[in-house]
Amino acid sequence: MSVARQYDREFVRTFFTTPTAVEGEDDSAKMLRSAAQLRGIKAPDVWVPDNEDATAPSMREEGAQNIREVVAEHGAEFPGEIHPRVVWHRESPSTRYQGFQQMLTIADPDGSGEHIDGFVVPEVGDIDDWKKADEALTVVEHEHGLEEGSLSMSVIVESGEAELAMGDLRAEMGKPSNNLERMFLLVDGEVDYTKDMRAMTPTGELPPWPELRHNTSRGASAAGLVAVDGPYDDIRDVEGYRDRMQDNRAKGMTGIWSLTPNQVEVANTAPLPPESGSWLLEVGDREIELEATDDRHVYDGDDLSLEESGEGYVLRVDGDERDLDEEGLHEELLGRTSYIPSMDDIVDSMEEFEAAKEAGKGAIAMTQSATLDIDGVTVDISKDRMWDEATYQAAQTPIMLFQDVYEHRPDQHDALADKYGADLVERATDVGK
Repeated sequence: MSVARQYDREFVRTFFTTPTAVEGEDDSAKMLRSAAQLRGIKAPDVWVPDNEDATAPSMREEGAQNIREVVAEHGAEFPGEIHPRVVWHRESPSTRYQGFQQMLTIADPDGSGEHIDGFVVPEVGDIDDWKKADEALTVVEHEHGLEEGSLSMSVIVESGEAELAMGDLRAEMGKPSNNLERMFLLVDGEVDYTKDMRAMTPTGELPPWPELRHNTSRGASAAGLVAVDGPYDDIRDVEGYRDRMQDNRAKGMTGIWSLTPNQVEVANTAPLPPESGSWLLEVGDREIELEATDDRHVYDGDDLSLEESGEGYVLRVDGDERDLDEEGLHEELLGRTSYIPSMDDIVDSMEEFEAAKEAGKGAIAMTQSATLDIDGVTVDISKDRMWDEATYQAAQTPIMLFQDVYEHRPDQHDALADKYGADLVERATDVGK
């Protein structure tokens, strides 16, 4: 059983890093100032002024001061949370001390401190190293007169030690000897993880590390935290970024690192339920989204064909030809199709199940139907899915995400109303409660 969450947010979609000081600029904090003024769907859930990898070592002292200045000026109006990344390293006491000094500077209530929600700690090692970072934050809180545990702590998992430490975290949280209840995010850092694991690929590209992403999501679930994937550095590959997020969500990992404002916007919208439902048709090893036209769902491709023949049909797929009667064709297409429900579909189904449950029914059948159009031949298909309490709770996850966004990001209310309509937004915020 998972431990209770200690943090208000159950979902984080975007983890956006910004250099804290850029050498050679008249205003070294120009990128911080720009990021601090992002609003609406362009603003991240978590903004990370990055005083580690994104900032040159020679500029980090100035970077800490820039964070103080910019967050003091803009932090009150920033719609997301602010979690600066400081330097840290499991094998370097001097680096850890530098990180502690940066925390002291940034968390000072006379500067930016009142708007700082927590800190991101990179390059952590085993669970004892996590405790050192937690202790550093406790000292910072004491030095600035802050309530103990008021600053959250997120870590970047970029070593085998840190990966194994996730398995120890749940047992350590809540002990009187530490304040690890302050933990918030577990963030994958695949670049340094690849280096630590001495992994190699023929092209030099990063391995996909599905095991790390699964382990991080599992560790977050067990400890009541939030899992975030690492950076997707091909910033022009929007579809690849979307595919990565879709794969992550199947693992229970909603959040992802964003390197640019464009990635922020994509990652903020991708996990939300779609405005309209769509049917997919399996063709070979791909699923093709059918085009919705005049109450029909049309396949327009060359890898599958269908024609009428006498009292039956001829279906050709990947060079394989099959003669089917009406029932056989129906069953074949049922096996090849799947449906992506819209926000309205999900809310409708949840409301219908809630009404049935109030009427004393434990399970009901939900019917999905469509008219497929393949080469001008139309075929009606329908399938029933049984809904019980477990199905209802599984379907609730995208609605819980929407509700979490609606609660914590009022600056996105207008965008959500434009996307779904005010009536559906109201229903979606009420259902399941």
